[in-house]
Amino acid sequence: MVDETNEVLSKAPLFEALDEDGAAALRSSITEVRLGRGQTLFSEGDEGDRLYVMLSGKVKLTRTSADGRENLLAVLGPGEMLGELSLFDPGPRTASAVAVTDAVLAGLGHDDLRPFIMQQPEVAVHLLKALATRLRRTNDVVADLVFTDVPGRVAKALLDLAERFGKESDDGLHVHHDLTQEELAQFVGASRETVNKALAEFALRGWLRIEAKAVVLLDIERLRRRAR
Repeated sequence: MVDETNEVLSKAPLFEALDEDGAAALRSSITEVRLGRGQTLFSEGDEGDRLYVMLSGKVKLTRTSADGRENLLAVLGPGEMLGELSLFDPGPRTASAVAVTDAVLAGLGHDDLRPFIMQQPEVAVHLLKALATRLRRTNDVVADLVFTDVPGRVAKALLDLAERFGKESDDGLHVHHDLTQEELAQFVGASRETVNKALAEFALRGWLRIEAKAVVLLDIERLRRRAR
C-alpha cells in the first residue's frame, strides 16, 4: 500500500519537481484523510489552510448559487490536487469538496509546504502550471456554455471523464464516472432531462452503452466530432 501511495503521489504536480530526498521529507508531513461517499472534505467559505492530493476514489468540486442550485465544477481522481488555490491566495474556499465514492487523500498544511516552495522554486512552477491547467479548463467550460449545445457538452464531458477514468476492454472503453444522473447534468450545465435525452440519442446511434453510473464508449471518433 505504501508503494502504491508513493507511486500516486509521484505523479502529482506537487511532487514531480522534487528529488527523492525532498519527496520523502514532504511525505513525512502528510496527514491521511479518509472519506465515505457523500462526506464533505471542506465547504465553500471555509478557511483554506491545506492542500490535498487524491490517492484513491473520486471527489467532486461544487459551488452553490444564492437560490440553492448546485454546479459541479470538476470530478477529481488519483494523482490530482485540490485546495491549492488558497496556498497562493489565502482566503475562504471557493468551492466545496465532496466524496463521490469512498476516497483517500493526502493532506499537506500550507505551513509545511511554504518552506519547500521558498527553497525549491521549481515546486512553485509545477503548482502554478497545475493552476493554469485548471484555469484553461474553466475557460473551456465557460466557452462551451455559450457556444456549444447540450449534446456537444455531454460528448465533451464523457471524453474528459474517459481520459482520466476510462479503462479499455474488449467491448469498448468503460468509464465508471460514479455520478448520479443529477450530478452528470450539473457537470454539463443542463437539465437532467436534456442530458438523458442526449445520452439516449448517442446510445441509439451506437456510440455508447449506458450502465449504472457508467458508460461504455463504443465510437470515440464520432463522440469527438460531436464534441467540437
